Amino acid sequence: MARSKHPYELKLTVLDLLSQGHTSLRELSRQFQVSHKTIKRWKIRYETFGEEALREATTWTRYPKELKMAAVQTYLDGGYSLTQVIAKYGITSESVLRRWINQYTSHSELKDSGKGMSQSMTKGRKTTLQERLEIVSYCLSHQKDYQLTADTFQVSYYQAYSWTKKFEAEGEEGLRDKRGRTRSEAELTPDEKIRLQMKRLEKENERLRAENLFLKKLEEIERRRR
Repeated sequence: MARSKHPYELKLTVLDLLSQGHTSLRELSRQFQVSHKTIKRWKIRYETFGEEALREATTWTRYPKELKMAAVQTYLDGGYSLTQVIAKYGITSESVLRRWINQYTSHSELKDSGKGMSQSMTKGRKTTLQERLEIVSYCLSHQKDYQLTADTFQVSYYQAYSWTKKFEAEGEEGLRDKRGRTRSEAELTPDEKIRLQMKRLEKENERLRAENLFLKKLEEIERRRR
């Protein structure tokens, strides 16, 4: 388990000074010898999970497969940076998330790394549109307490979080089940468009390789006939 060299009290102090607006991020970084990225990660973790998320873990952090998949997909969807994703899902470091992304994109299976997070953090269930609207309404009326919402409605933390974010961005339409519907290219995120273009290039390269191989064989047959 990677242990932080920054005590809990220092993290709170830095974030408090940052929130007051009198000290810049650059100055805080210089004064406390903490990188900009680390302070930003503390800020996101604090805003998402509260003060307790800044405390040092005392045991090895273990992650279930469902959480790994949710974190990887959230990053690949293009809406969040590595720093934001690790803060949102309580992941210990960017290197851990990068390892999962590499595993996923190289078609290696993501597996449970043991017990750790509560079942409501990872285990989701099927819901109707009306249920999702009710869940989001409850979450928003309780200061976006995603864990409380997950526990109350017996859904996963990720479901409570993603539905709330989709509702804020798209309204009721964002909560409709769109599985099975092929999105147009205009609906894709920049990262998705890049991945689509890469797939197209890969297919075109495969076609050209096959065509070249066919031409070589054809030339070989022609030579033998002479």
